Amino acid sequence: MKADSLTLFTMPPGAPFLERLAQTLVSDPSLGGRFAASPVLADFTILLPTRRAVRALGDAFLRAGDGAAMVLPAIRALGDVDEEELVLDPAGFGADVLDLPPAMPALERQLRLARMIAADGGEDEVRALGLAADLGRFLDMVLTEGADLAQLASLVPQEFADHWQITLDFLKVLTARWPEELARLGYMEQAERRNRLLRAQASAWQVAPPPGPVIAAGSTGSIPATAVLLQVVANLPLGAVVLPGLDLDLDEASWNAIGDPGTASHPQYGMRKLLGHLRATREDVEPWPGSEKSSGAVARARLLSEALRPAETTEKWLSRLAGLKDCAAEGFKGLSVIETPSERDEAGAIALLMRDVLETPEKTAALVTPDRKLARRVAMELRRWNVEVNDSGGEPLGNTAPAAFLRLVAQMVAEDFAPVPLLACLKHPLAAAGGDPASFRAELRAFEKILLRGPRPAPGIEGLYAACNALRNEALREGEDGEKREARIARLEKLIAKIERCVAPLAEAMKARGEVAALVLAHAEAAECLAATAQEKGPDRLWKGEAGEAASEFIRELVEAAPSFGEIDPGAYVYFFEELLSGRVLRPRWGVHPRLFIWGPLEARLQHADRMILGGLNEGTWPAEANIDPWLNRPMRAAMGLEPPERRIGLSAHDFAEGASAPEAILTRALKVEGAPAVASRWWLRLESIRSGVGYEEKDDVSRWWRWAQDLDKPETLIDPLLSRPHPAPPLEARPDRLSVTEIETLIRDPYSIYARRILRLPVLDPLDADIAAAERGNIIHEALERFVDEYPEAMPDNAFEKLIAIGEEVFADAIDRPGVAAFWWPRFKRIARWTVEHEREEREGLRRSYAEAKGEISIGELARVVTLVGKADRIDMRDDGTIDIVDYKTGTLPSAKQVEIGLAPQLPLEAAIASRGGFREKSKDGAPISRASTSRMIYLRLTGGETAGEMRVVPDTGGELAENTYGWLVDLLRQYEDERTPYLSRPRPMFWGRYGDYDHLARVKEWSSAGDDVE
Repeated sequence: MKADSLTLFTMPPGAPFLERLAQTLVSDPSLGGRFAASPVLADFTILLPTRRAVRALGDAFLRAGDGAAMVLPAIRALGDVDEEELVLDPAGFGADVLDLPPAMPALERQLRLARMIAADGGEDEVRALGLAADLGRFLDMVLTEGADLAQLASLVPQEFADHWQITLDFLKVLTARWPEELARLGYMEQAERRNRLLRAQASAWQVAPPPGPVIAAGSTGSIPATAVLLQVVANLPLGAVVLPGLDLDLDEASWNAIGDPGTASHPQYGMRKLLGHLRATREDVEPWPGSEKSSGAVARARLLSEALRPAETTEKWLSRLAGLKDCAAEGFKGLSVIETPSERDEAGAIALLMRDVLETPEKTAALVTPDRKLARRVAMELRRWNVEVNDSGGEPLGNTAPAAFLRLVAQMVAEDFAPVPLLACLKHPLAAAGGDPASFRAELRAFEKILLRGPRPAPGIEGLYAACNALRNEALREGEDGEKREARIARLEKLIAKIERCVAPLAEAMKARGEVAALVLAHAEAAECLAATAQEKGPDRLWKGEAGEAASEFIRELVEAAPSFGEIDPGAYVYFFEELLSGRVLRPRWGVHPRLFIWGPLEARLQHADRMILGGLNEGTWPAEANIDPWLNRPMRAAMGLEPPERRIGLSAHDFAEGASAPEAILTRALKVEGAPAVASRWWLRLESIRSGVGYEEKDDVSRWWRWAQDLDKPETLIDPLLSRPHPAPPLEARPDRLSVTEIETLIRDPYSIYARRILRLPVLDPLDADIAAAERGNIIHEALERFVDEYPEAMPDNAFEKLIAIGEEVFADAIDRPGVAAFWWPRFKRIARWTVEHEREEREGLRRSYAEAKGEISIGELARVVTLVGKADRIDMRDDGTIDIVDYKTGTLPSAKQVEIGLAPQLPLEAAIASRGGFREKSKDGAPISRASTSRMIYLRLTGGETAGEMRVVPDTGGELAENTYGWLVDLLRQYEDERTPYLSRPRPMFWGRYGDYDHLARVKEWSSAGDDVE
């Protein structure tokens, strides 16, 4: 039976909701005589679900009036909690409503809840922030749905697991302490305040209806307080409610089944529930004037209604599909489905579909998806055409330049100016420290190269100054010109002083536990100082633009809310800052394309574009999973009167049905997500079942879109990877004529490295924040053993171990304050020293004299041009029998005897060849030559300081045959490189492919080696 007192309309699915709403009100404000006295547009009050819809309706009115000047209606958003936005007519409000406490700011609520959680449960402060955010969302849900928190006390009967009782105890923060805290502070919950205002407005209008028309449009009444207001509006003499997408085609039996247990995921669940609250039926609802559907729209609505019918009544498909065959072609016209191989292909196809729209003047397109990853991919794809899409989801504030800079500043100070966070911060485009940005970056590059490459300096600014002093001492030992040395180090110390001046407030604040507010202010001050340039003040540069304004607003809110959290450990501040920043989103207001949009399902409600693309239609994405509530299980939710988790799926289904009803709708999904097969959305599968059942086949090959997207990145010609392998063949005069014995091994294993280092003159940079490993570790141990041998070249002292330790303390002095050295490598050196002394006592029998770090060179005259071979032996032991032992210290892996014998590890055999030709000299001032002698043993000493502190590997060479053979191989090799046609290949020997080379990236090894193993 029709309820005559209600004024209910519906906008059919797929209709441009706001456009039709505005057009009808502009052309006929009386709605066909339903509103008496022909009201003018300015008399209307229109209630919409969201602020975005409010803005969109204002634009729709301007279009409906052809841009003519007009006084718009009062348009309000029901979802807002701001009193100025929500209170429509306070004249009828009582004092209890007018005197409602203000809502607690969201950030302050999170901080206060976190402090309570940390104090009660002993939780980590940062982890408590995450729990507080979850707890706040739970509180909003309970209050929004009108449930009573007091019911929590009786929700855990004995049949539930014990952990639910633990959960209940945890939730006492909300049921016991939180209400008291709100009352003490004079606040109330935002959701509760909104409910009170909505109910108060409903009561006021019920007693004294407003003089002008009121239209509530687009709301599904999912908030109970909103449903109460909608009921009042629908019964007002000049009131009307416009429902979005009410299904008038679903058969009565299926409609009546909605609302039963298990049907919350149906798209009409919310509509059915709202009509029940309004005490109305579908017969009470009329189509909105001017929203008449075309035959195609009617057919599409029937097909979608059938596809999405309740699961309990799908047996009706057998009888109803036959009646849909006649309208299938018309209904599916304009509805396409695109399955792509991967997420990237899906994004590429969507971007092409949106770009295609721009070829038609005034045509619009929108991607609707809850998948933020897909949205970002599409936005990036569109940038290849210099198109900035209007993305309602925005981008995380933490990804913007000002917020990222703030985070990096905090990390730099928190990590005591370690090289990686230090450079990450200071290389940010906003960093200038009061100077010219370009000059600052040039200074920073020199600073990085000279001071930060290699092992980490000692912590703090003091550690950077100490590293400068160590560099000064090193340069002094190496005899560098004093004036040049001091000028170079002075530039480094000047840069350190700039950094120290800027971050001093934050560094001081982070020395001990303190108030969050003080930390935040010091943090902002340090960032502003670092952002300053010679021409622009720091605040002006850091906070400018939309991103800067948003970051500034975040800092302001944080400073205001910080006292509610109190003190924090400085070590937790970075995580604290990142946790609070992570929920912020920046939505650009300017510079986006006016005809292309990316909407989330919520933002897409009531909005329309000429081409609607529904993307990410896979289970778990759209719809999202009905996740288990961490606070309440299903029986508990039901006992409290809360909606089941599937209610959100029902809302998503309604959004899907609205989007799929558009005249031109394209549905997309990826067959694989993150490399794993994905399951199509339940709605996709149902729609495919209907298409199959009515025998409809799409004639248009829509797969061309993702294939075209692939073609965009397909090169015109493919280069054979083998041909792209570098083959540099420089002229003879550019090829080196002086090589060390270690470079000969490199020339055998990776000639390209010789080309890059010696011909292109590209030195290898040490890694940042390197362990005191590899080069420096070896250098320190080499130096200690060198000095020990220099002091005791013949006989060992009785207290040899103590002497070696004393030398080690001197050598380690410059590095002992580095993290990891004192704790790790100094204890290892002690073990090395003990093993060395024991080894030396045995090996020095029959020893005449030892020479440490002896340098040698010989000229190879067998070539067309003379090549000089140089080497430095770690140690040469002259034996009583006239032969020598050549010793090499290794802190890494030793070569095998086989590699030495076949010439793949030629260092010691070539040093033996130099020795046999009298090429070595003592380390004395006059550089006296060491007597020519043949080598009887080549000895590798592996010194690790581990469980086995040292290891000796001997390669005998009685008679010097191995040394001479290796020398002969070297002459043959160098003769090949005298031929200008011989290239310096990268990794010519597959046996060494597993090793990483310093110049592999320059040689593009990964690019050409993927062709296979046979690349010689």
